[in-house]
Amino acid sequence: MNGRVILYTGAAGGLGLETSLLLIDRGATVVAIDYNPDKLAALTEAAKGRGPGRLITSDADMGDLPAYRAVLERLAEETGGFDVVINNAGIYPAKPFDEFTIEEYQQVQRVNVDAGVLTVQVALPFMRERGFGRIINISSITISGLWDNLAPYVASKMALVGLTRAWAREFGPMGVTVNAIAPGAFPTDAEKIHPDPEGYVRKVLDAQSIKRRGHAGDIANAIAFFVSDEAGFITGQTLHVNGGWTMN
Repeated sequence: MNGRVILYTGAAGGLGLETSLLLIDRGATVVAIDYNPDKLAALTEAAKGRGPGRLITSDADMGDLPAYRAVLERLAEETGGFDVVINNAGIYPAKPFDEFTIEEYQQVQRVNVDAGVLTVQVALPFMRERGFGRIINISSITISGLWDNLAPYVASKMALVGLTRAWAREFGPMGVTVNAIAPGAFPTDAEKIHPDPEGYVRKVLDAQSIKRRGHAGDIANAIAFFVSDEAGFITGQTLHVNGGWTMN
């Protein structure tokens, strides 16, 4: 991955940090975007002494689309453009559907979907010019329909699967592949919304075929594969990394 510039949103979170470090270790320049300064600081500290790649960080509010576009354009100018986009950032409010206001629903779509669309719009001209590109959308096991109280989030994650297929068809002639990864139940901050953490862990292990919790490295390795040259003939696919909870 030497010389490749990877734009990674939500890059400092529970699953993002491990992937960012792996990509840096493999020679990529990782442009890490996150809205949590503390997590970005932790990523910066963890990346010290890693290489041969490098880390660039940016604290951006992806819910403010005009401001976010300005950040992306500045970063593109600084780096010479993006070879890879990983759309990972997301918000996940949880409550019954009829308690969401339309504004709350739209905010989830704005951060989880519209910001990803904007990211690809900024990156695609560089990919087209180079005849190479990788786009990876991070979906979710929740699209399987096994969860309640997450309707806006589930809608956003299924939208990313649809965009994966549409973009794969349209961008393929440019040399750009587009795939999605749907993580299972990983121990991240997202789990803190559950009122019974121990019961939730038991539920996860009972449902999975593989009887261990997933860890960030499982997602990091899947992303690294899709970024690689070895995955150059795979596009429009959704890879479920969930220990066999759901199977396709």
